[in-house]
Amino acid sequence: MRNTYLTGYLPLFSILLFSLTFSVYGVDVFVDLFKKIGVYPGMREFLSDLELKFILLILLMIVCFMVFAALKLIAETINEVSLLFFSQDNEGEILHRVRSGSMVYFIGALVSVVSLKSFLGLLAIFALTSIAYFVYFIYKISPSLTKPGLLGVIFFQVITWSSLFLIVFLVLLKLYNGLMASLPIMSEVKLN
Repeated sequence: MRNTYLTGYLPLFSILLFSLTFSVYGVDVFVDLFKKIGVYPGMREFLSDLELKFILLILLMIVCFMVFAALKLIAETINEVSLLFFSQDNEGEILHRVRSGSMVYFIGALVSVVSLKSFLGLLAIFALTSIAYFVYFIYKISPSLTKPGLLGVIFFQVITWSSLFLIVFLVLLKLYNGLMASLPIMSEVKLN
């Protein structure tokens, strides 16, 4: 008999691995930025190079962990709301069927280790993993839904995620533009 809780730890490990890979890339970016704006020598007076990188790694891992954990919470909520609207399942058997999908994210997190030096590579791996999970989710729920219900789940997911990412992108763009306009030192620094 297979234990249903066997893969219960995989979401945590997936979040930790994705956080680690994005953070390792972020450490190099922040060290370069600190050097370009002239803050790095002052920081080196208090910390060694290794200590500074380790502290940056821990801080970035905390931030990435919070982001990925929030995305997981939002994804589960969107999945359950879409099933509430479009499925006839009252017992939660569909959710039980898609639990093993956490393996998809775990494999994606393991694959992300090969792309530590490329932010676009990390984003592409995360995006492909998310698409693979979405396909797995649709495949697993499709026997329990009618065709209109399945189309409803797909459109609900696509519209909800698109709206969410568009809103976050616009807010971050507005925040970035406001920050860059208020910092005169940043106009003198060439980031690339």
